[in-house]
Amino acid sequence: MMNAKQTWKGSIKGWLYILPMLIGIAIFSIYPILKSFSMSFYTDYQFLTDTVLARGWGNFTYLFSDGDFHLAVVNTLIYVAGAVPLTIIFSLLFAVLLFRIKWLSGFFRTVYFLPFVTSTIAISMVWTWIFNARSGLANYFLGLVGIHPIDWLNDPKYAMLTLIIISIWKGLGFNIILLMAGLGNIDKRYMNAARIDGANAWQIFWHVTLPQLSPTILFVFINGVIVDFKVFDEVFAVFGGQPGPAQSAMTMVFYIYQQFYVMNQYGRAAAASVILFIMILIVTVLQLLISRHFDYRRPTKVRKAKGGVSL
Repeated sequence: MMNAKQTWKGSIKGWLYILPMLIGIAIFSIYPILKSFSMSFYTDYQFLTDTVLARGWGNFTYLFSDGDFHLAVVNTLIYVAGAVPLTIIFSLLFAVLLFRIKWLSGFFRTVYFLPFVTSTIAISMVWTWIFNARSGLANYFLGLVGIHPIDWLNDPKYAMLTLIIISIWKGLGFNIILLMAGLGNIDKRYMNAARIDGANAWQIFWHVTLPQLSPTILFVFINGVIVDFKVFDEVFAVFGGQPGPAQSAMTMVFYIYQQFYVMNQYGRAAAASVILFIMILIVTVLQLLISRHFDYRRPTKVRKAKGGVSL
């Protein structure tokens, strides 16, 4: 049956099965994207009557000269550059530990995964209490080591750091599950060969485990970049609907929200969305191109050298 010749009847039947999903994707995903691209060129637009009075590049010209948009782009890049690598490092650390610890491993996996399935608003409310300048747990623990209290939510210097900490904690669960699945698919023969040649635990991890885990790490990295570029809920909830003190937590999605829902500048919001889409696309393509130049899946040969083991 697996080698049965494909027929037109079978193909049509298969397309009919997935047709409802394709219709949903077309209506709720493809059409809004195309509409956003089109709306980004509306320089004079009546939203209530859906009437376009003028088109042009005016929205993009405005964005490139708008200081708030420049700040949103810089803040978003800082947030992504800080949150994504740290999240991957901590996720990998906990994934390796949980993979080695068999006792109550299911319990710990559930605990680490809970933040991913918990409401972002609820999580942000808890973190707002943790980072409270007077009675928060963060300042309490800092006080135990002699550090003066920090006004996390009202000091522009710490607003972005607060968001990065929340992002790391929230993203651990999903990434840990993916990395543990990748660890479970690693060929144990390479590890056994490395042990026979005298490699220690760190050498095995760096030269055997990590290269074979690189496809999973790449997927986690790309997914993290896409998610963190679109950060909004945490900013809105933690700072009470504002982009942080002195706009220190203004992100691109928050800027789009302000332009669309607060200032009713629909064309500018659509143009900012297009720029965000292009940024995410460029970063993702660059990651894929860079990954193709390196073949991490083949572990480095383990060989004995004078004075010790060389990998």
